[in-house]
Amino acid sequence: MIVPARNEEANIERAVRSLAAQAGRGEILVVDDQSQDRTGEILERLKGEIAGLRVLQIESLPEGWLGKNYAVATAAKQAKGDWLLFTDADVEHRPGSLVALLERAEAEHVDLCSLSPGQETPTWWEQAVIPLVYVQLAKLYRFDEVSDPSSTAAAANGQYILIRREVYERVGGHAAVRGEILEDIALARRVKASGGRLRFLPGAEWARTRMYSSFAEMWRGWTKNLYLLYGRRPGRLLATVAEMCLLDLLPLLGAFVLIMLMVGRQRSAAVLALAAAVCVLLVGWRHALYAAQLKRLGFHQRLACLRTPGLVLVSALLLNSARIYCLGGMVQWKGRRYSAGGG
Repeated sequence: MIVPARNEEANIERAVRSLAAQAGRGEILVVDDQSQDRTGEILERLKGEIAGLRVLQIESLPEGWLGKNYAVATAAKQAKGDWLLFTDADVEHRPGSLVALLERAEAEHVDLCSLSPGQETPTWWEQAVIPLVYVQLAKLYRFDEVSDPSSTAAAANGQYILIRREVYERVGGHAAVRGEILEDIALARRVKASGGRLRFLPGAEWARTRMYSSFAEMWRGWTKNLYLLYGRRPGRLLATVAEMCLLDLLPLLGAFVLIMLMVGRQRSAAVLALAAAVCVLLVGWRHALYAAQLKRLGFHQRLACLRTPGLVLVSALLLNSARIYCLGGMVQWKGRRYSAGGG
């Protein structure tokens, strides 16, 4: 079990304790990546309570490496066992999840098993944005296609990657993707290209996480990731924005305007009412479709009520991410800045 941690004082204890409670677990390697908060202090205390917990320190970041990639690569060199579990410091693991997924991976001859954990969304902005982003990602990276050996589609979620050590080493491990911001997807692609078998699953029953603790952190996180998740394809990203605007926001606005125009009118009221009804039906159909998609991904369907502000925010995030990468700006994460390069 390998956990990179950089300034994770709010999450690290819950994550480590949930790993320590797993039946059949081995050692837990937590890599303190130059944390400037109480992460190190908390880990030192936990070392006295949890058998098999080891804390590794990162003193400097070699050129060409991203922080998380170097942290997990460092731990992987010292880890033991035939399987490696890479997970994030904000992920809480459900009791029995490790045994269940190991047994499934062995039974299905899987080389890399990855989860999209359940998402905790206590604030309105998380409830508006996170579910909608994951609905879009489920279209880009379909679970069944990624898990199909005959498909070239490959993906993984770095919040939970369970991989055979032999396969990890064969594809070069994280050293082979040292400069990749989306190291999880890059690693999955290397595994599948080498003939390895992937299993990508919605994982709310096995693990949960709260990705962002503030709006600013969420804005930085999705700005860093979204353009890359769309494969650096601005046309595909813009098509998503256009779909949300034309099929969701515009009909909603149109229904409101048409209803306002109907007030006090006699002659054209029937035509306006028909047009408004078409807009309302389209909005209702899209809302029902979204609610069904949320249910499949493990989100509560009531979150569909926040879809409208979500559409506005996600559209802005998509465009901002594309702007940063296409103009060669900088992205920020965990106190570090990375060059976005050209689009």
